[in-house]
Amino acid sequence: MEGARHGRAVDPWGIVEIESYDNLFQEFGIRPIEDILTRIPAPNKYMRRHIIFGHTELERILDALEANQPFAVMSGIKPSGPFHIGSKMTAEEIIYFQQLSPRAMASYCIADYEAYADNRQSFRESFDVAVSHLADVLALGLDPKRAYIYRQSQEKRVLEMAFTYSRDVTYNMLEAMYGDRPFGLYLSALVQVGDILLPETAEFDGPKPVVVPIGADQAPHIRLTRDMARRHEEEQFVPPSATYHKMIRSLMGSGKMSKREPMGLLSLTDDPEFARRKVLLAFTGGRESTRLQKELGGEPAKCVVYELLMFHFLESDKELEEVYTECITGTRLCGPCKAQAAEIVASYLREHQRRRDKTLPLAEEILE
Repeated sequence: MEGARHGRAVDPWGIVEIESYDNLFQEFGIRPIEDILTRIPAPNKYMRRHIIFGHTELERILDALEANQPFAVMSGIKPSGPFHIGSKMTAEEIIYFQQLSPRAMASYCIADYEAYADNRQSFRESFDVAVSHLADVLALGLDPKRAYIYRQSQEKRVLEMAFTYSRDVTYNMLEAMYGDRPFGLYLSALVQVGDILLPETAEFDGPKPVVVPIGADQAPHIRLTRDMARRHEEEQFVPPSATYHKMIRSLMGSGKMSKREPMGLLSLTDDPEFARRKVLLAFTGGRESTRLQKELGGEPAKCVVYELLMFHFLESDKELEEVYTECITGTRLCGPCKAQAAEIVASYLREHQRRRDKTLPLAEEILE
């Protein structure tokens, strides 16, 4: 795997499977989300189910929320392929924080510089993909009236910040964080520092708490940005907070779901019937035979189909618990379970794509 070649257990540009999230707590200073869950108003399903497993100084956001003070939520996407359900998870976290308070600002970045550095993708192609992605995010519920949405290549301020902070970064520092990578990826990481700190600049009413919802594989970006914020005390940046979610696996069962593996990917633009077939072929935690399944029960911890329901497609905790119990007691077999999940996914995609058709013109208008 690509990440393994670069010697990194956590790789923002690879498809490494994280074997133990516990190892990340010490390495990146992450704290368990359980410690502050009771302070979080109406925690979303990712928090309740410990899919969001950790945070860095999320208390700053909660303090601002309780004091009715402004804060920002920042994230974005590399427009290099279909908008898959891993991206959906991050988008829904942005929307969650935006909806927590009328004083919450969302900053959403189209990382076309990263797409150029990592995928050799032209800015024209990135624009076309970005329109599609943004339509998905708007269909999921992002309020564009309280969001700053931009392309890296068109936002001069983040490029200036990247250049400014580059004087404090050495090759050895970047190699220690990211492994031995093409220098363009190091530069794109510095641009992302600008992306994350942009909501704290004077044009956006100055320093404030900012939370960045990310997958665990993106943790090095938060470490780098927090380091730069501390080094530039004169700008009074608040070091960014972060939440960290687990990586949903490929439908094939190994590695994180990635745009680099089309048949292991579930995209929000997939034809619903094609998505149904993908789910029916997905890796499960079933036993070798029906007899063993009934005797020993299934293994939902190994099952991608159960993961799809837990991460995305069953909103009810009670229904999810019923699926889990039926699986481990052997009363639920893989065939009917897959069929049920496939229908849930297909139905979700049909409804999402209906909303998405309506947001496409607005997405293009915003990015133009």
